[in-house]
Amino acid sequence: MQASEFADAEKLVTGVVSGVVDPAVRVPVTARAARGSPAGVLLDAARGAQLLVVGSRGLGGFTEALLGSVSQRCVHHAPCPVVIIREHAGVS
Repeated sequence: MQASEFADAEKLVTGVVSGVVDPAVRVPVTARAARGSPAGVLLDAARGAQLLVVGSRGLGGFTEALLGSVSQRCVHHAPCPVVIIREHAGVS
């Protein structure tokens, strides 16, 4: 990924997160783009966190039909509780 693509991804992540976080709710939320394997990056970010929230599209193989491989790895290895948000049909 080129530096300009990474900067674009970072802007996209920040915009999406800021669009869904209610400013009236005083819960600290950190939005950032990072390079690396998705599960590894999330597990690193979870160090010191009180909660890790991840999405799951469930696109893995048969054994991961209900939960994607990244979500499964986070559930099994995160140092904090994990909440998994499943994508609903028609919602992106």
